[in-house]
Amino acid sequence: MIKSIYNKVLGTLCALCLLCAFCASCSDDNVSDLRLTGDCMVESVKLDDYQGNIDLASRSIVVRLPEVYETSSMKITELRLSSGATCNVHEGDVLNMDAAKVLHVKNGDTYLDWTLSVLHDEARITQFVINDIYQGTIDQTGKTITVYVPGSVDITNLVPTITFSTNATITPGNGVPQDFSQPVAYKVTNNSAESTYTVTVIAISAPSALFIGEGSVMNDLDPEAKAACQWMLGNVANSLYASFADLRAGTINMSQCKVIWWHYHVDGGVDGHDVFMAKAPFALETKNELRQFYENGGALFLTRYATNLPSFIGVTGDDEWTTPNNCWGQNEGEAEKCGGPWSFRIFNGQNAHPLWQNLIGGDNPQEVYCTDAGYHITNSTAQYHIGTDWGGYNNHAAWETRTGGKILGVGGDDAVVAWEYPAAGGKGGIICIGSGCYDWYSYTYEAGYTEKFHKNIEIMTQNAFNHLMGN
Repeated sequence: MIKSIYNKVLGTLCALCLLCAFCASCSDDNVSDLRLTGDCMVESVKLDDYQGNIDLASRSIVVRLPEVYETSSMKITELRLSSGATCNVHEGDVLNMDAAKVLHVKNGDTYLDWTLSVLHDEARITQFVINDIYQGTIDQTGKTITVYVPGSVDITNLVPTITFSTNATITPGNGVPQDFSQPVAYKVTNNSAESTYTVTVIAISAPSALFIGEGSVMNDLDPEAKAACQWMLGNVANSLYASFADLRAGTINMSQCKVIWWHYHVDGGVDGHDVFMAKAPFALETKNELRQFYENGGALFLTRYATNLPSFIGVTGDDEWTTPNNCWGQNEGEAEKCGGPWSFRIFNGQNAHPLWQNLIGGDNPQEVYCTDAGYHITNSTAQYHIGTDWGGYNNHAAWETRTGGKILGVGGDDAVVAWEYPAAGGKGGIICIGSGCYDWYSYTYEAGYTEKFHKNIEIMTQNAFNHLMGN
C-alpha cells in the first residue's frame, strides 16, 4: 500500500516536471499557455497596389516594383491577415521602403514576425565577354555594347558569356554561339522591366592604340589597370588590349599603332630600379620590341610604376639608374579615404601644355585636381625627389639635363610627378604620370560621394592620347 502511494506521488511529480519543461520550450517559440489557437499569417499585402509575393518558409514578403520607382513613401493599400490577427502596421499606413520593414503579426498570445521588402525589376547586362577573352564596353544609357577583337578572330562564330540582372531572362541565350558580322540585339526581361542592348563586335586588323599588361586577357588585370583599360577601349578609337607576350610573339599587327599605354599597379608599390626589375620581368623581356616601337616613331603613355620603363629602353641614354627615386603605394583593399580633393601642381610655364587643357578647375588654377572627398586611393606614387639631401637631382634643371625629360607637373614638395620625353629624331614621344593622385579605381565610396574632380583623370588621359597621336 505504501509503495503504491509512493509510486503515485512520484508519477505526479514527474508529470509536473515534464509540463514545466514543455511550457519553457513553448516560450522560446513565442507561445504562451493562454490563447494558442490563432494563426498569425499574412495572407495578402500590397504597397501602392503592387502585390507582395509571400514565402511561408522564410516568412518574407517581396513586392516587385518597376526599375525606377520611388520607395521612400509607399502606402499599404491592402493587408489581409488570419482571422482575429492584428499587426503593427495597418492599411492606409505610409512606409519608407528604402529599407526592409518587420510586420509583427499577433493573434491572442501567439505572434510571428514577417519581413517586408521591395525589389526593383532591373533588366541590365552588367558584363559581356566574347570567347572568355574579349570584354565588351557597356553604355548603360544608350544600351549599347562594343567588343573589340583582333582581326584574326572569326566573328561569325563567337560565344558570349553574359552577366545580367538577377531573376531576369535574356534572348538570345547566354553562351549561345552567334554570328556578330552584324550587330546583334539582346533582350533582357525581368517582370515589369525590359531592356534591349545592341552588341557590336569590331574586328581590328591593325590597331591604332594598345593597352598592354601582364595578363593574357584584360580580365586578368588587377582592378586598377582593368578600369583604365576599359576606359581606353571605350574612348580611344580602334584600340585593343594586348599582353607583353603578344608583343614578343608578334601576334599583333603594329603597322598602324601610334600609342602604347601601360598603366602598371602593384599593391604595396614598386620602390626603385631593383624592385622594378624583380617585379616586372615580363616587361623587361619585351624591352627590345618596345624599344624598336619607340625608335621607329611609336609613342608611349606610361603611368604609375610603368614610368620606370624609359630607363630600360634607351630613352635616357645608357643610364638605367634614372628610374623614379621616390616610390610607394598602399594595398587596394586598404586604400586611404580622401578627406577632400587631392591634387598636384602644373610646373612653371607648362599651363599651355596639351595635357592640362579643359580640366575641371578648383580654387587654384595652377593645381590639377584628381579626386573628391570620399574616394579611396592607394596613393601609388613613382616620382623623382629633388634636392641636395639625396636622390641625385639637386634641382629641376639638373633632372632635365640628366634624363632628357621635360617637367610637366610637380608635387607639394616639388618632386617631379609628371613629365615628357618629346618626340625627336624620328623617335616617338613619351608622357609619364607618376603622381599618386592619378588613380582609376576605388574599391568603395563613402556615403555622399559625388564625382567632380575625378573626371579629370579621364580628361587628362584623353589629352595625352590626342597629343601623342598628333590629333
